[in-house]
Amino acid sequence: MKILVISDYEKFHTVRPEAEIFISLAQRGYDITIMTKGHYDYVQRFKENGIRVIDFHPEKKLDSSEVAFIRKELLEGNYDVMHMYNNVAMMNGLKAAKGIDITCVLYRGYSANVHWYDPTLYFKLLHPRADYIICNSEGVATIMREKGKVSPEKLVTINKGHKLEWYADVAEHDIRQELGLTPDAMVVVLVANNRTMKGTKYLMEATKSLDPNNNLHIVMVGKDLDNEESQAILKDSAFRDHVHFLGFRKDALNIVKSCDVFLLTSIKGESITKSVIEAMSLGVAPVISDIIGNKELVIHEESGLIVPSKDSKGFANALTRLYKDRDLLNQIKQNAPQRIATRLSHDQTVEKYEAFYQSLGK
Repeated sequence: MKILVISDYEKFHTVRPEAEIFISLAQRGYDITIMTKGHYDYVQRFKENGIRVIDFHPEKKLDSSEVAFIRKELLEGNYDVMHMYNNVAMMNGLKAAKGIDITCVLYRGYSANVHWYDPTLYFKLLHPRADYIICNSEGVATIMREKGKVSPEKLVTINKGHKLEWYADVAEHDIRQELGLTPDAMVVVLVANNRTMKGTKYLMEATKSLDPNNNLHIVMVGKDLDNEESQAILKDSAFRDHVHFLGFRKDALNIVKSCDVFLLTSIKGESITKSVIEAMSLGVAPVISDIIGNKELVIHEESGLIVPSKDSKGFANALTRLYKDRDLLNQIKQNAPQRIATRLSHDQTVEKYEAFYQSLGK
């Protein structure tokens, strides 16, 4: 089977779960060609694994020259399947495929902003030329069915799986030493940039229900988390000295590895969040909101704790529970990597892609 992939493979660690799918498929005998910028991080690894790389990625929506470039490749390449993983790839690729016998496969890894009455979606996700949409979670598939009115036959749920070995060499950064904390402090980390959908204000509110006498500390990693809203809330919190804002850090993953708990307070939009998978792979216990998609990541009280979205007291109770019940905390930390290995593994993802291709009968 001959497959064309149009995607952005610029940042190695960010794109690894997707990029490695096609490397594994190439190793299994699939004829893979990838359209991406030639200087991007993953290009060399693609080439080392026998994947043809075309130094091109569309930059404008519905650009006639870019559509023509893709169409020329489709006509000359005699492909069976074309994957498109971002909006500009979809909008140009779908138009380029007009009248060509090829299966067009889109990708959706975000659970918000899908409405059947949105005219812009008919240039991409709801385009009549789109044969299938690979959804990164059942939650995304549900949104596509219910709000996008997409036929269930077009929706294929396949997670972007990970390998635990990808994180085996992550060195631990001693955040306790950096912050002057005692070795027995329970450290909770949140990694995000300041966006409303991240729900960080509910965590700030949660601090008002946390006991400042407990040796529990919250580390906030990301841009502009130490904003006016956060400071205004913390001003009235007796726990405020236990909250540490680190700003953007290139060593965020190293910091995460040294922590006990990884927090996700998001209120909408996300599917299966990569940062949570990374934390679980490192043996850090996840405490996450129950938004659609993400709640598929863990089994409550086994490989993590799930808290209702926007429930500040719920997050405070979850953190206090883990602080007081170290046996439960340690059990979750032990189970978290196994949850990834058994439910969200790279090998399972590749097998599901193969099953999908086989179902096409090409």
